[in-house]
Amino acid sequence: MIIGALLLLAGAALMITGWTLAPYLFCVGALLFAAMQMTDRYEGQDITVKRLRRQQLIGSLMLLVTGVLMFVERHNGWIVTLTIAAVIQLYTAFRMPEKE
Repeated sequence: MIIGALLLLAGAALMITGWTLAPYLFCVGALLFAAMQMTDRYEGQDITVKRLRRQQLIGSLMLLVTGVLMFVERHNGWIVTLTIAAVIQLYTAFRMPEKE
């Protein structure tokens, strides 16, 4: 997960500079990060934690959409989906430890 997060950060930063391989770097990071979050399971009964897990999965999917937008569109529309994913991931990162 940490390697995926570092690749996400590097890919996003290099995309701003216009490096042509940045979307590939970002997509590999997004796949690693999303795969690790999707394999993490919660078997408890707490409704709040279940909701936060769903939000994490939505954030992971938004990261994957961001990677696709980096390839498809030549404008900065990918920044919107990246921002949404980052806000969701940040929110759940702070809320999950206090609930588990």
